[in-house]
Formats: sequence, structure tokens, C-alpha cells
Amino acid sequence: MTLTELFATRSDRMRASEIRELLKLLDQPDIISFAGGIPDPALFPREEFQAAYADVLGGKEASAALQYQVSEGYLPLRRWLATEMGKLGVSCDEGNIFITSGSQQGLDYLGKLFLSPGDTALVTWPTYLGALQAFNAYEPRYDRLSPAGGNMTPAAFADAAAANGGKAKFAYLVPDFANPTGETMAKEQRLSALDLAQELGAVVIEDAAYRALRYEGEPVAPILALDCERSGGIENARTIYCGSFSKILAPGLRVGWICAPRAIVDKLVLIKQASDLHSPSINQIVIHRVASQAYDAQIEKLIAAYGARRNALLGALEATMPAGIHWSRPEGGMFAWLTLPEGVDTTALLADAVRDARVAFVPGSAFFADGSGTNTLRLSFTLADRRAVEEGIPRLAAQIAQRL
Repeated sequence: MTLTELFATRSDRMRASEIRELLKLLDQPDIISFAGGIPDPALFPREEFQAAYADVLGGKEASAALQYQVSEGYLPLRRWLATEMGKLGVSCDEGNIFITSGSQQGLDYLGKLFLSPGDTALVTWPTYLGALQAFNAYEPRYDRLSPAGGNMTPAAFADAAAANGGKAKFAYLVPDFANPTGETMAKEQRLSALDLAQELGAVVIEDAAYRALRYEGEPVAPILALDCERSGGIENARTIYCGSFSKILAPGLRVGWICAPRAIVDKLVLIKQASDLHSPSINQIVIHRVASQAYDAQIEKLIAAYGARRNALLGALEATMPAGIHWSRPEGGMFAWLTLPEGVDTTALLADAVRDARVAFVPGSAFFADGSGTNTLRLSFTLADRRAVEEGIPRLAAQIAQRL
């Protein structure tokens, strides 16, 4: 007998992230990478963080910063977040806010809270790879959710879930500038998702990691705000809002949050107590200080920088891509999504592009619950400076043209 024979059955569904592996290419200076969906470190508010850490550790909060914290999270940060949610149309207080070690932990906890083996999670085709990884450990079945509408009725979703021995527990959506496609759901689509969840007796998990990064167009109300308006308040809502400081302030501090009815927050607190007790105290305190002073200004800085890079990327795609290639035109976020003709395998394309053109991207099949989408790929533009766009996109276009 080997030790691997002792592993739980759920371990069979744990897979390495293709994106995490591709990030290793960033250490090779001659690689032009459009792979990692990561912020530009040159834009981090370093001075603000340096001052905040110095002030905290040199002041009266030093003991609290180095001490255990309540599992719900640092109270002033939760109150600040409740105020910010109010600006989005969600009236709530600190009791509706739960601090996580990055939004990824929030997705893991929600999978643990809602999914029993055989239950169904409704996700888009494609969807965020990290969500699939978080949910996979809890052995769900996935069903395809189409924000644009489709042939599946609530009864059909429920029947398919029951045939698998479980229930449809939640719909997971990235409604603003989705990872990986960059697409945004219209208000009508968000309301339809709420209708479906209500019919199924399910919840909606709203992943809002990119919401603040809008470069053009008018904002659409969060699903949670629409839910609160319809249901009469957050305690009656069925939507769980997942936010993050990673894309705006700094991913390395691993501070995210969940905004939800208290009944859900109370259960999440129990999960966190059994998992890691609480998110790091000092990081929460420092995030609160920096966010209170510089959050809006930081968003403006990122919008100016990333918006210009998005425009450059879209212009380069327009100028260089061969006929038959289609791509999204995101109004915000970090990603553009390319669809190539059927029969072109972007995993094989990646290997050749890295070897022959020194260009990297993420093959699209990683974002599909069933492994389909082999003719798609994701490009991230947040690290795409002028050289990356002017040299990298023509190289990639040439690689694609060889396969048409």
C-alpha cells in the first residue's frame, strides 16, 4: 500500500492551476507574457503601505496588530466596507461583512458551506478557473449557465441536479468584466439570474473582484443591490457578494471580504474558526488605513493605466490578427478573450508560441468545467506595456496564422 491510497476521494478532483504554472514564465526576461491576470506591481501604493506599517507597529495598535483577531475580521475595516457597500446600493452593517484571506478563500468556504457530493453548481462556460478549483474539492456536478439565455428552464436544471443525486445549490457569476472573457452582464441578465436562483431555491455567488476597474460605459448595479431592492433588504437576499483588495491595493496581503445575510456570515465564521482562526491582523489593520486614505485615488490611477493598455491591446489585435479570429472588447477588468476557428488547439499553440515566439497566454480550456473550449485563449493586458503589445501581439498573430 502507498500513502496515496489513503487520500480522500475528493483529492482526485484537485488539479494544478495552469495559470500558476504559467506565472513561472515571468522569471524568464525574454518572454512576453499575457498569461497571469495579476496587477502591475509598479502601480502598488508602496509609500502608503510603508507608512501604514510603520505607524501601526510604532503606535498604540502594535499589540493588536500582532495579536489574535476575531474571526469575523477587524471591526473598523468591516465598518468601512459596509459603508462602501452602501455606496453600491447595499444597505448593511459590519455584521454583514466577513473578512477572508483573499477572495479565493471566500470561494473555498462557500463551496464547503453549500456543496455536498453530487450537488450541482451552475457556472458559465467558460468561468473563473480559481472558482472551479475551489469548488472541485467538494465534489459537485457542474451545469452550464448562460447569462444570455438558453433552453434550460428552472425545472430542467432542477431535474438534472436531482438525477445526479443532489440539488442545484448556487449560481456562480462574475458579472463585471468576467475572468476570463472580460464580458459584463446587463441588468436584465442579472435579474434573470436572480429569478432562476429563486425558482431553484438556490443562492447567487457574485464575484466582484474586477468591478472597480471600469474604463468606459456606465456601471451596472451589483446583483446583491438588485436583490436587496427586490427582496426588501440584505437579510432577505439570496446573493453573496465576494470582494477583494487584491486587484486595487495589493494581492500579497491576501485580504478579501464577503457581504451577505447574517445567517450566512455566522456559518462562515465557524468555518474560519476551524480553518485558520482569522485573517492576519496586521494586514487587515494596514489595509484599512490605506483604503481609508487612498482607495479612490488608487482606482483612478489604475483606470488610467490599465485603460490605456486595454486600448493598445485591442488596437494591436485589430491590426494584426488574421481573418476568422474573434475577441471580446471589455469595458473594464483585466482580460480579452480570443476565439479561434474550430480545430485549432490553443494548448498546442501555447507550446509553440513560447518556444518559437517567446510569447505566453492562457489556453481557454482551463476555464471550462468540461475541458472544452480548446480553440479559445485568454490575454491579460495589465502588464502589457508598449513593447509587449507592439512585439508580442504580432508574434502571436503570426503563430495563429500558421495554423489556419
